[in-house]
Formats: sequence, structure tokens, C-alpha cells
Amino acid sequence: MGDIEHTIKAVSLRTGLSAHVIRVWEKRYGAVKPQRTGTNRRLYSEDEVQRLELLHQATRAGHNISQASKLSTDKLREVLIQSAPAKTFNSGPRNGAATKPDDAMLGDCLEAVRQLDAVALDGALERALVRFGHMGLLSRVVAPLSQRIGEHWQAGDLTAAHEHFLSAALRTFLGQSVRQSALPESAPVIVVATPAGQLHELGAVMVAAAAANLGWRVTYLGTNLAAAEIAGAATQNRARVVALSMVYPEDDRTLAVELSSLRRYLPPETRILAGGRAASAYSETLDTIGALRIADLHALAATLEGLRRRAS
Repeated sequence: MGDIEHTIKAVSLRTGLSAHVIRVWEKRYGAVKPQRTGTNRRLYSEDEVQRLELLHQATRAGHNISQASKLSTDKLREVLIQSAPAKTFNSGPRNGAATKPDDAMLGDCLEAVRQLDAVALDGALERALVRFGHMGLLSRVVAPLSQRIGEHWQAGDLTAAHEHFLSAALRTFLGQSVRQSALPESAPVIVVATPAGQLHELGAVMVAAAAANLGWRVTYLGTNLAAAEIAGAATQNRARVVALSMVYPEDDRTLAVELSSLRRYLPPETRILAGGRAASAYSETLDTIGALRIADLHALAATLEGLRRRAS
């Protein structure tokens, strides 16, 4: 397990720690000792990622990082098991499990959406961004917020207007916070969209923001696009990846045709990623066209990092 290598961006998304904090913990406390590439990029083993997750849990539980970092990983697990309720502690590998959300900030965001209060929502998102960084914001606040909004919408507690309000607010906020101009021209391109008939945008917005923070140049197309239009944009921009978000509905008989057409229109080297609550309903078609199924943001980060390394 220790031979799997992760970049600092992927580790940041997985652990919820900002890249700055990871570097400080490494330099100041010797918490981990990543390998270095020929270009001096940090590469972390799976064991080191798990250790950083445990250290993050320890600091959130009140332990001092200077003391916690001196403990072996096994001892760290023992300490956390003794000091935390068993139902909230996961001492093993995450295997793509979602990062524990921040309930206070999540509650602030949910109430702002309920009240359709753009100023309050923007303030809550900004506080989360400062506290957790871009990847932590996505995994700890935006992803669980999206899930809860969907649940409230299906239960009839919130309307489609609330979901559209959140989608628009996130698109603006995340777009402003991600500096695509800082990326080199050689950065790989990813096209993000929802296929024809899929009208829910939140998943696509999150994928676009996460990919941008992982160093991909994002072409965001929005919702409900025909296969030919998605393929045309991907071909024009020489996209290495097309990412599709599928949330609702789960029984669209025409979507299988759209997905098959998309694969036929795209260059053979362009990979298709597919995720979202409804993706499993179209698993047979996705498998047929060779699409990579993405369970969550952690899996997205690992997949994009893998595709980038193989291409380079």
C-alpha cells in the first residue's frame, strides 16, 4: 500500500488539509517525509496520506500537532480510539469515503440557501475557504451541502429555485476563487458538462472547481448538452478528459444513446469520466463506452492525477 504515490494537491483534497498546512507539518514537525521527483515535486505514499488524515483528526480533537506528530501511526490510532467515539472514528483507509463535514459552516450555508440570502451564503463560503482552503471547502462544505439540498428537494422541503440559487452562487464564488490564468499553457484540458436531459448543475460545478485546483484547465459547458456539442467543444480545445455529471433522472432511455454517441464523436484518446447520484443507473452503458466511474471528489482527484501522470 505504501508504494502508491499522491501529489500534494491530491493529498489536500483527500485529507481536507491545505497544501500550506501539509508543508508546514512536514518541515516544522517532520510529520511525513514525502519522496521528491526530479523536478522537486512532493509525492506522498498511501501510508503518509493516512497518517496526515489521523493527524488532522487529532488536531481537531484538541491534540497539539507538535506532540501528535511525534507518535507512531499505530500509537496515533490508539490515542484517537481512546479519545473519540467509535462511531465517528475511522482508523483504516478511506477508500473514497467523504471527508467529515463541518456541521456549523454547513448549517450556515443551508440556512442561507433556505432564505435565498446571497450575501449570507457568500460570507459562509468565504469563511470556509479561509479555514479549509479550496479542496477542504469542496469536500467539507460544498459536497455535503449539495447532498442535503438534493435530499430536501426530493422531500419537498425546498424547491427547484433553491437548488438553482445555490448552483448560481457556487458557480460565481468558485469561479472567482480559482485562478485559471495562473495555469501554464501546457496544462491538460478537461471539459465538464451534464449530458442531454440532465438539468442538475451542482455536481458539475464541483467537478469543475476541483479539477481547476488540481491543475487542469477547465472548459465548463453547463447543463443539458447534446453529445455532438460536448464532443465539439472537447475536440476544439483538445481536451484530454470529458467529465459528465448525472444526478436526475435515473430512467432516461435516451441517455444511453447520447452516451454512445459521445464516445463515437470523441477522439479515441479522450477519456470519459462519469459520476453523480444517477450514474449507477446507466452503469451498463458507461461500461460499454469505457467510461471511468467516479464515486466522489477523492476518487476524482486520484483519477485525474493518474491520468495526468500516465500522459506525461
